[in-house]
Amino acid sequence: MSQSPGNGEPLAEGTLISHLLELRDRLLRAVIAIAVCFVPLAFFQNELFTLVAQPLIEKLPAGTSLIATSVVSPFMAPLKLSIIVAVFIAMPYVLFQVWAFVAPGLYKHERRFAAPLVVSSILLFYAGVAFAYYVVFPLMFQFLASTTPMGVKMMTDIANYLDFVLLLFFAFGIAFEMPVAVVLLATTGLVKVESLKRNRGYVVLGIFIVAAFLTPPDAISQSFMAVPMYLLYELGIVFAGFAQRRRAPEPAENA
Repeated sequence: MSQSPGNGEPLAEGTLISHLLELRDRLLRAVIAIAVCFVPLAFFQNELFTLVAQPLIEKLPAGTSLIATSVVSPFMAPLKLSIIVAVFIAMPYVLFQVWAFVAPGLYKHERRFAAPLVVSSILLFYAGVAFAYYVVFPLMFQFLASTTPMGVKMMTDIANYLDFVLLLFFAFGIAFEMPVAVVLLATTGLVKVESLKRNRGYVVLGIFIVAAFLTPPDAISQSFMAVPMYLLYELGIVFAGFAQRRRAPEPAENA
């Protein structure tokens, strides 16, 4: 295929291929990072599952334990957990690869704004998972174990337990992203900071409704999700106001 110096098509094709090659390389690096994290975890997958199940094991009535109702559950549940934890551990590096691929196409002020949001979103997600494990789970499982009817033994299937806690980990991790969401809404101009302050009552109602859907049907776990979400919403308003004040002088400087 001949290439004409005045024709931009060969350059565009070459640029597209180079981007695809870079994307392939960065995806491969991300997969390798996850695999590197998974290999050591696979050797201790049973101990890892016991660690994650500890909040429930400590609250189970005497004489009961977790059970496996499927033949493959004793192997598949810990293996599934090991894979997810490997992704969880490697996620900062995976997001770094995403950032390294996207960042060259952003303006300087966009990179300066996006980088703190990416870092804070990672830290907040981890904080949400830790909050669920260390604070919510012990209280929630204590409540659920104490409500077991007379004559019924609480013996939870390990696969069902894993699905349950992973859902709550994800829910609390996303819930703790509230400040990032508020800052994005305010800085992009979709919502004004004054509107965020004025509609606090509706936000509280919406937060409790969301928490009711994402948590078990008890007031303890619902409150433990809703209250931090609202406090993080207020924190997001503070950061959004700060970001708005920093951006305010820019039009005057450009004038």
